[in-house]
Amino acid sequence: MMFSQQRFFSTDLPRPEESELKNFCSRNILIILGFSCIIAVIALIAVGLTQNKPLPENVKYGIVLDAGSSHTSLYIYKWPAEKENDTGVVHQVTECKLKGPGISGYAQKLSEIDTYLTACMVRATQVVPKSRHQETPVYLGATAGMRLLRIENEQLADKVLAVVARSLSNYHFDFQGARIITGQEEGAYGWITINYLLGKFTQKPSWLNLRPNEDTALETYGALDLGGASTQITFVPQDKNIESPSNALHFRLYGRDYSVYTHSFLCYGKDQALRQKLAKDIQDTNGTLRDPCFHPGYETVMNVSDLYSSPCTKKYERTLPFDQFQIQGTGNYQQCQKSILQLFNFSHCPYSHCSFNGIFLPSLHGDFGAFSAYYYVMEFLNFTSEETPSPEKMTDTMEKFCSQPWEELKTYFGDVKEKYLSEYCFSGTYILSLLLNGYRFTTDSWKNIHFMGKIQSSNVGWTLGYMLNLTNMIPAEQPLSAPLTHSTYVFLMVLFSLILVAVVIIGVFIFHKPSYFWKDTV
Repeated sequence: MMFSQQRFFSTDLPRPEESELKNFCSRNILIILGFSCIIAVIALIAVGLTQNKPLPENVKYGIVLDAGSSHTSLYIYKWPAEKENDTGVVHQVTECKLKGPGISGYAQKLSEIDTYLTACMVRATQVVPKSRHQETPVYLGATAGMRLLRIENEQLADKVLAVVARSLSNYHFDFQGARIITGQEEGAYGWITINYLLGKFTQKPSWLNLRPNEDTALETYGALDLGGASTQITFVPQDKNIESPSNALHFRLYGRDYSVYTHSFLCYGKDQALRQKLAKDIQDTNGTLRDPCFHPGYETVMNVSDLYSSPCTKKYERTLPFDQFQIQGTGNYQQCQKSILQLFNFSHCPYSHCSFNGIFLPSLHGDFGAFSAYYYVMEFLNFTSEETPSPEKMTDTMEKFCSQPWEELKTYFGDVKEKYLSEYCFSGTYILSLLLNGYRFTTDSWKNIHFMGKIQSSNVGWTLGYMLNLTNMIPAEQPLSAPLTHSTYVFLMVLFSLILVAVVIIGVFIFHKPSYFWKDTV
């Protein structure tokens, strides 16, 4: 009997030493869980603060004036100062088009330059916060219009730039100078702009591959730029051996080397190409030019002296028996193209491949962004859809468009300025001729051309690349980025949060229900 009672007592009640052991283990487990909880909280805070370090807003601005041959535009750019070297952080705030021709058009009326610049510069003072004015750089780059003026009269070109510089210095910005950029620079800066905005210079690493190697870098786009007085083609060829050294540029951007081909054809912008064609075609007339590049019924009168005033038409200059000539449109695409192709010399090529006029051109490679006048003309002709129409379809459309009577066209496009409207037939035909015959795009490679006006709200052109270069915003080496990629950051935050939740649940359970825990473990 005594044996049975003793056995019953020892089975239902723990011995003192066993109870103390369980209490000791429970305390230690709770302490370990507490430490784990604290560590998880600290890890969450550390990851969050490291990745999202609070910084005071420090925004910078930059202003670039694009002084083209036919007009001048002012662009204002903005970026967070602490992220200067991250790709894609610079964006365009606004664009302001100056009223009037390009600055070369003021060569004989220098006193009007102040007024010419005023409206857009005042606009800039309103857009850029006053506290940032003195640290905001202003750059003016003049392109082919001023290149031609410099060829014609270098002293006069210098005077124009001096007056422009004096006028821009009157504003409380950090004026960095006004200069004529070379055609090679224009092509290179356009190429930088397009690839910067498309994010082609850097590739975001994944958390499994923290630094991409050169082989995984993204393929760059080529750049096709068409202005009023010049046109540029720039791209990275597959064969890095560029036969003409003057057409080779070498960059190291974001830790990668680029061997770039570029060439600028002065006098082959759409306005100067038209002047060349007219100067060529009036030689065999009696003062009346029946021109297939203008619509049937279109008529205008032009001074011969105005036509020959450009350096681009000097090679066609002749003594003619008339001072003025009349243009009468006939609207024939095929004849217009035939006349345009006579501007290109395909007979001589001292290299393995040429475009025209004996200029080296490597085999075309990759996608191309076509901007400036390429885009504006093609947008009017409705060729800027996501998928570029085939050359055959464009040719059919152009044949119908060019043959449309002038009076009918004016009625349909009443809101378009007559000068621009009258030249779309020539401009569209010229673009197709330049790309297909001049640059030798084929039916297969044609689909790689993308007509671009803007990328992520920023105009595509040379101005952004120009500013990025002068402000050293694109480094030669890979810039420092956030310590963690977004995917790694999310993964760690979720992991530590789950650990924290698990620790808290286990701790509460052990604290309130220790008997269940020991029932399973003892």
